[in-house]
Amino acid sequence: MNIYIVHQGDTVQKIAEKYSVSVQRLITDNSLSSDGQLVVGQALLILKPEVIHAFRDGDTLSSIAAAYDTDVMQLYRNNPLLIGMNSIPIGTQIVVKYSDTPLKSIRTSGFAYDYINRDTLRAVLPYLTYLIIFGYGFNDDGSIIEPTDDEVIPIAHNFRTAVFLSLTSINQDGTFSSAKIERLITDTDFQNIVLANLIRVINRKNAQGLDIDMEYVPPQYRNEFTAFVSNASRRLHEAGLLLHVDLAPKYSDEQSGILYEAHDYSALGAVADFVFLMTYEWGYTYGPPMAVAPIPNVRRVLEYALTEIDADKIFLGIPNYGYNWKLPFVRGESKAVTIGNVNAVRLALAKGSEILYDEQSQSPYFYYTDPEGAEKVVWFDDMRSMNEKYKLIYEKQILGCGYWNLMRPFRQNYLLLNSLFNIEKLYP
Repeated sequence: MNIYIVHQGDTVQKIAEKYSVSVQRLITDNSLSSDGQLVVGQALLILKPEVIHAFRDGDTLSSIAAAYDTDVMQLYRNNPLLIGMNSIPIGTQIVVKYSDTPLKSIRTSGFAYDYINRDTLRAVLPYLTYLIIFGYGFNDDGSIIEPTDDEVIPIAHNFRTAVFLSLTSINQDGTFSSAKIERLITDTDFQNIVLANLIRVINRKNAQGLDIDMEYVPPQYRNEFTAFVSNASRRLHEAGLLLHVDLAPKYSDEQSGILYEAHDYSALGAVADFVFLMTYEWGYTYGPPMAVAPIPNVRRVLEYALTEIDADKIFLGIPNYGYNWKLPFVRGESKAVTIGNVNAVRLALAKGSEILYDEQSQSPYFYYTDPEGAEKVVWFDDMRSMNEKYKLIYEKQILGCGYWNLMRPFRQNYLLLNSLFNIEKLYP
């Protein structure tokens, strides 16, 4: 695997010849336009196949997997264009193995709303151990607010991806309520009603566990929140289900602020099966322009988490989005617009911008001028910044990574992930 940075005068033809790969592979793997237009400063992923099989009459993916001692999911991961194909033309070249040796085996997870584009969902599922469906809520009588995910769960299972249902403080109208969190964690009788109903829903939907996503818990309820998670863990385990808990990105247990104080890393890590570190949103909608997940900040949170939580329980949170800010930034007035990582590069191409790279945060960015003459800046993620995050997984030997969220395509990233790690599939 190589990461190549586009220079002035480069073409896909020249780069393909330099690395002895096909032009079509470069275009496909990097989600380029069909004519292969490039942006100066763009990071390209270069993958070199080691074993290729030409599809023959009578072949199936299962027979090919068996012949090469691999599995169908790995064939999908190596060849994302196969996903969703009704039939494979004779002569189609299938990558059985790349030249890279995986660093380690990991588990992966990712959040999605029930309305995720089904092609986008199928494209990412081969790379996921767990899919987390956001978000489930609860009514005042303890009944469960359910998203319309009856189609999503079977699709996930078809790709051997286990499913967690994500519990949060969402209302019927899609808004969030902090008051609902307070009642849930302080009223044990109500809590038990909600948990019993949740377990019934999880079993009815043939899901494998629960994700708890409770942010902005009032600090005075720290112990009550821990007790609630412990109660949930006990009841889920009795039902043969798993518990996944999302944690705010803390640097120490003394960190102040409503986002952090009620999240007791040590206590929550002890009772949960897995924890998801929300290591992103340093660059955010109402904040000043900067990287969403600067590597020094991510590293600092992870290193603290490892002092409190077992490494084999930790998922490193990774953002699958960037932000577009109008300049100059004015606190209290400016509001960034979310942008996908693939679309960020396409915007740079359309505006004729050069993609720059900040060595401190290990993140790409670029400037452009909109049609009204306003200057704008976009911070996003590319192969360089993603690779730095994945290096942390290997360096710290944690369980794996999870994405917020899966709603935007990012094929290049999942191919990079696949080249670095063996991705565990535990379902069924």
